[in-house]
Amino acid sequence: MNSDFKDYFRAKNIELPLVIAGPCSAESPSQLLATARGLQACGVKVFRAGVWKPRTRPGGFEGYGAEALRWLTMVKEATGMLTATEIGCAAHAELAMKAGVDILWIGARTTASPFAVQEIAETLRGCNRPVLVKNPAALDIELWIGAMERLHACGLHNIAAIHRGFKVPGMTGYRNAPLWDDVTRFRDALPEIPLICDPSHMGGSRAKILPLSIEACRRGYDGLIVECHCEPDAALTDSFQQIKPAELASVMQQVSCACAVR
Repeated sequence: MNSDFKDYFRAKNIELPLVIAGPCSAESPSQLLATARGLQACGVKVFRAGVWKPRTRPGGFEGYGAEALRWLTMVKEATGMLTATEIGCAAHAELAMKAGVDILWIGARTTASPFAVQEIAETLRGCNRPVLVKNPAALDIELWIGAMERLHACGLHNIAAIHRGFKVPGMTGYRNAPLWDDVTRFRDALPEIPLICDPSHMGGSRAKILPLSIEACRRGYDGLIVECHCEPDAALTDSFQQIKPAELASVMQQVSCACAVR
């Protein structure tokens, strides 16, 4: 299974390893723009924000949906950054494409449903924009591989995977345990598929972003997707695992130095 993912970014003069960053949730136009400008100053070229937020139980902040897609367009026009957001169903995919979102990702909850993934794949059939697939929350590597195969079978070749860790019993010290060696099975099965690490969801805390990012770099991952917010403590979702743009700049520098001497 081949992927055009790396060629896509090289054609846009975006260096690899790729860094995708931005807030967990799109909360307001001013919040997005302030965060994006901070990240732009750090050299980040791809801005992420969740506009649909799948919550485990109802009643929490579930995002502003289509309204927030317009805010992503505003960020792109103001900064020139590429934009990325999560899609959870075929309807989300249609709306995000119409809004001109550059990069789409399928979240862990959606990856766990072959029906949902198939519907998204059919909706995106032949699409040339990058589509990323997070691993399912449960340790089911075959399910993750199957999601990639469904996209590829619908003519999607600009694809990559996101490793965001797995829910496992017991105290692991992580929100989602990395289980690096288990992910080796995915890489062996699909060696041409780029793999991006999500240290924010993996660690579940700001303090774990740096060591997890360094480990991913040492293991040859193709990039990072990191949650950043202009005011992390005030974030409406996952405040404990988001960092400020300036902190990401420090992370990027330390990861680069650590991997240069490996």
